[in-house]
Amino acid sequence: MNKLTFLPKDFEVPQELETNRLRLRMLSVSDVVKDYDAVMSSIKHLETTKPFGPNHNWPRDLTLEQNLIDLGWHQKEFQRRSSFAYTAMNLDESKCLGCVYIEPSSNPNYETMILLWVRDSEIENGLDQHLFESVKEWISEKWPFKTTAYPGREISWEEWG
Repeated sequence: MNKLTFLPKDFEVPQELETNRLRLRMLSVSDVVKDYDAVMSSIKHLETTKPFGPNHNWPRDLTLEQNLIDLGWHQKEFQRRSSFAYTAMNLDESKCLGCVYIEPSSNPNYETMILLWVRDSEIENGLDQHLFESVKEWISEKWPFKTTAYPGREISWEEWG
């Protein structure tokens, strides 16, 4: 394995996942306006669901520039193969629906951890469950991981701890 990554060097990283409701693809700086809209319109939901753990606080005062810096960091990590941030877009790419993060596990019992969220306006139509089920299938079919964790979903944050 490459020192910068948790994947075999010859593994070809999937570029996208498309379902009948959304498209996952690499999150990049060109998504800043749509991503910022998704985050800022979902602050209360994100603070309640805590997709990044119980101690993570979403910055209510996040600026577009700060979001651009975050997206640049995620894009560079993707290029370096050290972690993978995917944006979930609607099929015509007009709206960011959420994000999926594939990262090395901080828990020694798992190779990787997957974190995901959908924007507040998509909760009632079941998109969160659709995204979660689609990602689980995609990870098991297309990625080389033997042990994958979904902290906050299939394993509590307390157990993850």
